[in-house]
Amino acid sequence: MPVANFDFTTTSDHKLSARLHMPEQKPQHAALFAHCFTCSKDILAARIISQILAEHGFAVLRFDFTGLGRSEGEFADTNFSSNIEDLIAANDALADHFRAPDLLIGHSLGGAAILAAAEQLPDVKALVTIGAPADPAHIEHALGASVRQIEQDGEAEVLLAGRPFRVRQQFLDDIRQSALDGHIGRLKKALLVLHAPTDHTVGIENASHIFGAAKHPKSFVALHGADHLLSDKNDAEYAGRLIAAWAAHYLPE
Repeated sequence: MPVANFDFTTTSDHKLSARLHMPEQKPQHAALFAHCFTCSKDILAARIISQILAEHGFAVLRFDFTGLGRSEGEFADTNFSSNIEDLIAANDALADHFRAPDLLIGHSLGGAAILAAAEQLPDVKALVTIGAPADPAHIEHALGASVRQIEQDGEAEVLLAGRPFRVRQQFLDDIRQSALDGHIGRLKKALLVLHAPTDHTVGIENASHIFGAAKHPKSFVALHGADHLLSDKNDAEYAGRLIAAWAAHYLPE
């Protein structure tokens, strides 16, 4: 399936790096993929799921949030709210140059971001979360003991997945103020919650909370044996096929 570069600019004038997967035939639908916290659009799960959806007739855009991957900007200046702004910018860019996405897919904190952003995207008909936290403040667990240093000094360098990231107080303030329950309850869009019972990064109770807060139509599928990042190719392929089959019901041709 053809894959092309598709960069776009945010309201903050940062150029974000993106890749657009196109199906062999004329696309029936478009999807937007939001990657996990401190990951990039090129993580295995994002690549495989996007490819599988393209094979099922979707045009799929996956992009790097500001300050990550090949996108411009400083990660230290970003937060959960800026992630939502990036999502809206990606939605608008795809709508301007091709067609507005009717499916949102969010992995980990990207899943929380699509839940918060969906109300502002009227063309979106369905959402899929993968290993998403029910509350953005859950990310504090990943920061560990660095939270105290951030609160004392205003910022700290934090090792996340073996890489250093500069995290500032404004990031903590933002995730602590960004509750999701209201957004989830007002979705009025189909929701598929995917989560691994063996996810030791974001516990399965988060999926239960999201599912409970949402109104129908909603679905919940356990990704048995998978880890948080879907780092096993078979798990990523399974998730991709699940999403394609589920979306076919809620997004008919």
